Amino acid sequence: MTGYEQKETALDNRARRRIIAAARASFFAHGFRSVTMDQLAEELAMSKKTLYAHFPSKHALLEALLKEKFVGVEADLERVARESSSDFLAGLEHLLECVQRHTAEVQPPFIRDLQREGPELFKVVEDRRREIIRRHVGKLFADGRRQGLIRKDVPVQLVIEILLGAVQAIMNPPRLAELDLTPATGFRAIISVIIEGALNPKRKSALSRRNGAHHED
Repeated sequence: MTGYEQKETALDNRARRRIIAAARASFFAHGFRSVTMDQLAEELAMSKKTLYAHFPSKHALLEALLKEKFVGVEADLERVARESSSDFLAGLEHLLECVQRHTAEVQPPFIRDLQREGPELFKVVEDRRREIIRRHVGKLFADGRRQGLIRKDVPVQLVIEILLGAVQAIMNPPRLAELDLTPATGFRAIISVIIEGALNPKRKSALSRRNGAHHED
């Protein structure tokens, strides 16, 4: 590849990242149904021709930003796993912070629009969410059991399936609205309650002390 071609590729990648960032902010906050490609082009001070050259449709742009979102989630959870593999309580705290940060970005209008207007993508999101929970929360619980902080009378896999069932039942627009929850508060509450039930009763005081110190800070 020549220097000119490399420069063109870098410019194209930069434009693509700008488009995804703008769409991500607007779609996640307001839903994607009410945000038009014309509005995005105007916000980016970009011609519609350039916008459509990168993303031929709003659906293609939606797919790209969802892919980027999951790449970010995976990267953060991998980092949490690396940094906290020997400390379950630290890993739990960082996992909840990660969940709070990533779910806070997504507001109910986006979930509603995705469920109604893009059912195939909604299913992809649900499947990917289940995969992430099974892999990362499952590993965290396995680490906690080895450290004596997770009760041994309930299989870890059963706890994960209970968690997945609760997420499936609650993390949808009608139920969130009925319970007066946002995606962030709902997801965090589900994880907190189920993890609390999975903790070894003899070691719960350690988590309580840690949380108390964390809130004081």
